[in-house]
Amino acid sequence: MLAGLRLHNIALIESLELDFEPGLTVLTGETGAGKSLLLDALDAVLGGMQGTAAARLVRNGQARAGIEARFDPSAAVKTWLEGQQLALEDGEEEELVVCREWRRQDDRLSSRFRINGVAVNRQQVLALRPLLIDLTVQGQTQQLARPGQQRRWLDRLGAAELEACLAQVRRHWLLWREAFGALEQARMQAERFQEQLEERQALLEELEAAHLEDPDELRQLTAEQDRLVHGVHLQEGLGELIGRLQDGADQAPSAIDHLLACCHVLQQMQQLDGSLQPLSERCLDLEAGLRDLTRELELYGTALDSDPARLEELQDRLALLKRLERRHGRDLEALCDLRDELREQLSEGGVDAALEQLVIAEQTARQSRDQVNQQLTAHREKAAHSLEQTLLDHLRPMGMANVRFQAAINPCEPGEQGADAVQFLFSANPGQPLAPLAEVASGGEMSRFLLALKTCLAGVDGSSSLLFDEIDSGVSGRVSGAMADLLRTMAAQRQVFCVTHQPLVAAAADHHFRVSKTVVDGQTRSRVSHLRDTQAREQELAELAGGDLGEARAYAASLLDQKAA
Repeated sequence: MLAGLRLHNIALIESLELDFEPGLTVLTGETGAGKSLLLDALDAVLGGMQGTAAARLVRNGQARAGIEARFDPSAAVKTWLEGQQLALEDGEEEELVVCREWRRQDDRLSSRFRINGVAVNRQQVLALRPLLIDLTVQGQTQQLARPGQQRRWLDRLGAAELEACLAQVRRHWLLWREAFGALEQARMQAERFQEQLEERQALLEELEAAHLEDPDELRQLTAEQDRLVHGVHLQEGLGELIGRLQDGADQAPSAIDHLLACCHVLQQMQQLDGSLQPLSERCLDLEAGLRDLTRELELYGTALDSDPARLEELQDRLALLKRLERRHGRDLEALCDLRDELREQLSEGGVDAALEQLVIAEQTARQSRDQVNQQLTAHREKAAHSLEQTLLDHLRPMGMANVRFQAAINPCEPGEQGADAVQFLFSANPGQPLAPLAEVASGGEMSRFLLALKTCLAGVDGSSSLLFDEIDSGVSGRVSGAMADLLRTMAAQRQVFCVTHQPLVAAAADHHFRVSKTVVDGQTRSRVSHLRDTQAREQELAELAGGDLGEARAYAASLLDQKAA
C-alpha cells in the first residue's frame, strides 16, 4: 500500500507531503491544476520519466528537486528486498521508502534513486515497480500491444495451479533446448566428420603406426636416454663410490673398514660402561646399511650399459613422438586420447550410434515438453473462459450491452511460456466481427475494458496499488456510475487511486483530495487539499456537476447520502 508521498520542487509544487490510507482515493480539480502530476510523480520515482520529460518535471529555476514515496511492504516486496540485500534490519519500522533526487549542475540534470536510504540503479527500481503500483491511463493501447502482455494477464487469472504448470513448462522447455542443442551440434560434427573422413582415417593410421601405448612413455624414454648418453660418467662416479665405501682410496681404509673399527672400539668401551650399548648397536646398524648401499650400487652398475644400438633406437623413438606432438599440437597423453576417439568414431556405426542416441534423447524431451504444454493450454482455456464471462459481466453495465469478447488461444512456436499465443478479440456493436482489441476499441471503450480487466485481476493479484488517470473521461453519467461501482469493488481488495472529473466516481471515494492552482507573487503553484468534511466534499462535487449551483449542491448532497447508505 502507498502510505505517503513527499514532493519538493516538482512542477508547480514547491513542497508537499501527503498521507494515504486503504480504500478508494480520488483526486479532483480544474483542468491544468496538476491532478495528474501526483501520478506522474509516482511514475517518476519508480523509474519512469527520463530525459526531457524528467527535466520538465523539475520546478523551473530550481537546482534540486526530489520525490519520496513511502509504502507498507507486502510479503512479495519483502522477498524482493531480501533478494537484493536491501531487507529491513531487525527493529526497523517496516516501511519501504523509495526516493529519487535531481540535481542541476552546469545546465546538466542528473538523478539518482535510493531504496531505504541505499543508492540503487534504475533497473532495480523498475524491477520493484510492478510490486508497488499498477498505473492505467485512458486509451492505454501500448500496454495491450506489449508482446506477451495479454498472455501474462490471462496467466495471472489462472492463479497458483497455472503458475505451477508454467514452472513445469519452463523446466521441460529448457531440458528440450539442451537436448536439441546437443543434437544439432552432433549433426554438424557428423557432417564435418564425413567431409574429413579420409583425413581422419589417415590420422588414425599414423597414430596406430606409432604404437602409442603409455602416455608417460616420453618421460621414461628421455630418462633412459640420459642414462645411456652419460654412461661413462656414471660408471666413473660409481667406481669412485664403491671404492671409497668398500675398497678404500689413496691407500686409506674404506668407509666400511673405518666403521668396522669404530664398532670394535665401541664394543670394548661397552664392556667398561654398559650404557654405551645403544650407541654400539647404532654403529653396527650403520655398518650394515653401508654394506646394503654398496650392494645396490653394484646392482645398478650391472644394469648400466652404454649400448650404442639401444641409444640410437631410443633417439629415433623420441624423435617420432616429438614430431607427432608438434604436428598435431598435442602432448602424448592427448594424442593417445585422440587415437582412442578416432578408433571409436571410425568403428562400424560409431558416429551413427552416438547420433541416434541424441536423436532419441531429443525426441523424448520434445514429447515431455509438448505434454506439459498441452496441460498448460488446458489451464489457459479454463482461465480464458472464466475471464470472458466475468469481463462481460463488468462491461455490460458500462453502456456496452452488445459487447462481445474472446480470449483467443492459438498455437505458436513453443518457448519458456508454453506454445500458446493469446489475443484479446473485441466487438462493441452488433454486426461488427470480433477483431484484435487494440485495433478496434475506441479510447472510451479501451478505458472501460481496462477498468473491467483490472477488476477481474484485483482478486488474484493484490500485490500493488492501482492508479487510474482519468480512465472515466468522456463517459455518460450512467456509465460513470457503473465505473464507480467497479472502482469500489476493487478498493475492497486493493488500494485504488483515481484522477476523475466525474461526480459519481468522486462521490464513491473513501478519501477525497482536491488539487487547485494559486498565483503568489506572479508564480503559479499547485495546492492539494484533503477534503475531510461533508460540506467541503459537497462543494467540490457540485463544481464537478456544474449547472445551477443550488441544483448542483443538492445533487452532490444526494450522492454523498447514497455513498453513506
